[in-house]
Amino acid sequence: MKSRNKKLIMLLIVVAALFLITGCKAPTDEAGKIIMIMPDTTFKEIFANESWFSALFVFPLSKAINLLAPKIGVAASIAVVTILVNGITLALTMKSNVQTQKIQMLQPEMDKINKKYEGKTDEASTMRKAQEIQALYTKHDINPFGTILVMFVQFPIIFAMFQAVQRTQAVATGTFMGLSLEQSPWNGIKAGQYLYIVIFIVMLITQMASMFLPQFLAKQKAKKEAEERFKKPQEVNNPNQNMMYYMLIPILILSVTWPAAMTIYWTINSIVNIAKTLIVQLVISKSDLGGK
Repeated sequence: MKSRNKKLIMLLIVVAALFLITGCKAPTDEAGKIIMIMPDTTFKEIFANESWFSALFVFPLSKAINLLAPKIGVAASIAVVTILVNGITLALTMKSNVQTQKIQMLQPEMDKINKKYEGKTDEASTMRKAQEIQALYTKHDINPFGTILVMFVQFPIIFAMFQAVQRTQAVATGTFMGLSLEQSPWNGIKAGQYLYIVIFIVMLITQMASMFLPQFLAKQKAKKEAEERFKKPQEVNNPNQNMMYYMLIPILILSVTWPAAMTIYWTINSIVNIAKTLIVQLVISKSDLGGK
């Protein structure tokens, strides 16, 4: 029953993510065209004619890209803004990020507990299992509910950046390696511009690396600890792996149909997420050394 509930929750999360990604559309005019944010567009105009979200979140990001693009290029301006935004969110949610990654690193020990109580559904066993899991969290100073903060902080920023890239005038009229950023990779490939294939492949590689790096690090840690204890490393079972595959599929589909600017942004964001994961891992390693 619990396994079914977990699968249902995972499915609901995927559906919700898809709904948010596809439903978070930029404002359009009467002709159905996206309303662009120009270099001379003001905060007052956006606040008066659109939502507070557009004014407070989307406008500053778009304004920054518009200002930087003429100086360093569109792709570089997207990269700078993405790095800056992610740096701020990481600073605000470092503790939650550390706890999230710690939970992933503790998966082998969680697997041991789950295996120990596998098939035991009586109340006493359920209570002991919960106590052991809580003791594990307490030992490593983890508050599972604290990890929710990361999602609450990151979601609006992700959607704001998503819209900003779509609505920024400098992006819509810009190019990258001679390719139009307004054109979708799919249309570009059909027109014989095969460099779009390279952009798509790079995006795919970085996205997969970003999603599966925490799992890889968890396996490496389990292997190292097993070697130190002269034991065979226990296989890390990641219950969220299927969900990650489910989330990857719509991202890949969208990435060939949305403007190439979004594919480039997704690539840059994935690279930044890889860096964030490594930074958090470094913080965890230092704290472990300090604890010893």
